[in-house]
Amino acid sequence: MTTGRTSAAPRPTAGALRLVEASTTRPTSVDISGYARQMTAHCPYLAPSLQQGLTTWTVYRADGDSEAVQAELFHAGAQAAEWLRPLLNRPHGLLRCENIILLGDVPGARHRDLMAWPHWVLKNLYGPVGVMFGKFYAGEREVTAAGHRIPAAPASFLPVRAAVRRRDPRFLSATPDLAAALAAADDDGRDVFENIPTEWTEIRTWARHLLPPAKPSPSSPGTRASPPRSSS
Repeated sequence: MTTGRTSAAPRPTAGALRLVEASTTRPTSVDISGYARQMTAHCPYLAPSLQQGLTTWTVYRADGDSEAVQAELFHAGAQAAEWLRPLLNRPHGLLRCENIILLGDVPGARHRDLMAWPHWVLKNLYGPVGVMFGKFYAGEREVTAAGHRIPAAPASFLPVRAAVRRRDPRFLSATPDLAAALAAADDDGRDVFENIPTEWTEIRTWARHLLPPAKPSPSSPGTRASPPRSSS
């Protein structure tokens, strides 16, 4: 298992995300089983993953301000990715999926706002080593690239799983550089944190240069200031 700096980095925000349930196939704090079954119609890997007990859920509750919760979501995502990395090349590794559920409210911030930057940074850090991050928001109905409606999630969560190189890049059409990195992904055991800062605010600043240029429009000139919503 690669260790990186996910545990060594300073964490002044520790406690902003309270652990409700450690990784489990059957969380009791949120009813996710029916939703997971419905989603098998949209993901060919989910049904066998559920059958073999390889889809797990870790539940957290926000207990801090927006900045601190974002920092802790990022840390939780990195820990999930580092746990998955050595397992992906083992039998059934492609079926493993760890999901980070976010409960609770933060004044002045939607879950969409809290998850956007952690999701963007984690995708860029781990895409090149074959780990895919997604995001779903509680109560929001999504539409697939083929135009099919998928069920509304009962809770907001970040899924962390092995990248499927032949199909996942097509979900990243808004971020072609990231799509290309994912298509050519190879986990050579690198420390993904080797060349980036350790503090969340600095990491987020570093990640801004990875944003694709904004499409010019009369209402939003200039470069993009936040992660593109169309990225999965």
